[in-house]
Amino acid sequence: MSELSIRGKQFLLDGKPFTVISGAIHYFRVIPEYWEDRLKKLRACGFNTVETYVAWNLHERREGEFCFSGGLDIVRFIEIADSLGLKVILRPGPFICAEFEGGGLPSWLLRYPDVRVRCNSPRYLEKVRPYYRELLTRVAPYLSTHGGPIIMMQVENEYGSFADDKDYLRAVTAIYREYGADCLLFTSDGPCDFMISGGTIPELFSVMNFGDHPRDAFAAISAHRPHDPLMCGEFWCGMFDHWGEEHHLRAAEDTVRDLHEMLEMGASFNFYMFHGGTNFGFLNGANYDLKEGLYQPTVTSYDYSAPLSEAGDLTPTYFAVRGELSRFLGKEPPLDVKNTEKAAYGSLTLSESVGLFDALPALGTGVRDAAPLSMEEVGQDFGYLLYSTTLRGNFAPRPLVLEDLHDRAHIFVNGKLVGIRDRMGRCDEVMIGVRTGEEVRLDILVENLGRINFGHLTLDRKGLLGGVRLGMSYHFDFTMTPLTMEDLTALDFGRDTAFDGAPRFYRGRLCIDGTPADTFLEATGFHKGFITVNGFNLGRYWNDKGPQRTLYLPAPILREGENEIIVFETDGVDAPKINFHSEPILG
Repeated sequence: MSELSIRGKQFLLDGKPFTVISGAIHYFRVIPEYWEDRLKKLRACGFNTVETYVAWNLHERREGEFCFSGGLDIVRFIEIADSLGLKVILRPGPFICAEFEGGGLPSWLLRYPDVRVRCNSPRYLEKVRPYYRELLTRVAPYLSTHGGPIIMMQVENEYGSFADDKDYLRAVTAIYREYGADCLLFTSDGPCDFMISGGTIPELFSVMNFGDHPRDAFAAISAHRPHDPLMCGEFWCGMFDHWGEEHHLRAAEDTVRDLHEMLEMGASFNFYMFHGGTNFGFLNGANYDLKEGLYQPTVTSYDYSAPLSEAGDLTPTYFAVRGELSRFLGKEPPLDVKNTEKAAYGSLTLSESVGLFDALPALGTGVRDAAPLSMEEVGQDFGYLLYSTTLRGNFAPRPLVLEDLHDRAHIFVNGKLVGIRDRMGRCDEVMIGVRTGEEVRLDILVENLGRINFGHLTLDRKGLLGGVRLGMSYHFDFTMTPLTMEDLTALDFGRDTAFDGAPRFYRGRLCIDGTPADTFLEATGFHKGFITVNGFNLGRYWNDKGPQRTLYLPAPILREGENEIIVFETDGVDAPKINFHSEPILG
């Protein structure tokens, strides 16, 4: 039994001194076919432990309906790590941040108007409990106390950055213990006094999260916990990107300098990230800059300037870190790994298309109500929501007002695009008038660009959260059609690929001779939307914002022979063409 314990300022594993050398790999950001490859690369770099968050919002997308299979088979991920001799750190939240949609909190929580999250609220805890029951009963046999690889589990996440409810932290801890989580439990926070004070409890071990100046960060926790081991729970070896920003890069020498300092201090650590992976589908989160009043959605790539690239390639940082760890350990682990094959499949014209409004019967069923409903109110988590209504009467053109828009809206009058608005600053003026005896169709397509994943605005409902007005007068009677875009098989494509101002689906077929390889897809002639390959959603592109230009397409998504590529475009096309590259373009 390899149980991790604490004696004085030292971790012990099987009674012997142990340094936790951990790297973060999120199973839900890597396709399962590549889990073993990424974990082998972690081991070959000199790490002894893998850390992962657990995403509540994926395991329980609908309240009471749980999924732990396929890409969410966390037990299989743990078993692979164990087979490679790696220890495991689990961080099940319930809130995880992680630049992930809603910080991992399921959107259905927001259907309860009185819900108070991340506090000792019985209403909230009664929603958390079933998730923990389902998760912990599955992973309990893999705890180190049962002879398994899981040596540590985190309670909540950076709680001191949010609140100071110690009763809540104890309530979560009690649920852990109730369902058998008897391994070493810990909290993690930033190296600030108010964060440490608010986010820790004496009963649990505490780690610090930071990206540089280890001595200063560890001094902060040592002032509160002078007799505990030192551990960095998240060593930020890179950074993520928002749409519209420059791509973040960190030099290998900067990472190794801080790593060397931690090793000199005898500290344990967890690289965040060792391998970032991808926000496939609509799973990116968002931040909110309170100073600027700016909503900031995260891009699809979670490359993070990590030792392993988004595609799992060994970077200069990988080799620099491996060298430093080899010197520390006094031995060099076997380099028994290699990069996956890459291919540039050239250019592809998407010769078929169908307009969104023509495709609606195949995409969703409308819900009618007097006032606009939010995504959460219609039971939707990700994707788009279409609001449709008919205007009648006799009135001169008046400004269209959308109260509390979350996040981006395309506005159509009689099927024609007349304006775009979003939370990032765009606000096209739209004037609408109706003549006597005339009926005007108004459609508003709202996209969820990612729920906020950090801070006090994480209860980030989506859609039209207020009313729709024409001038000072509210309009009522809407049909809301949820567009999750999860199943596009029923779309009826034609040969017309013109863009008529309304969003359109474009389809083409990529033929591959031989075994497919990883590739990077650039929506060259497009502006804003998402792309599916053989039914798998690679994520969003937004060429007008950047910095990301390509989407990572893993080889297991492809197949020898014909592959179906569908692009959903909302902002117009220059030409319905895409290109496949052998290297990414991230900015």
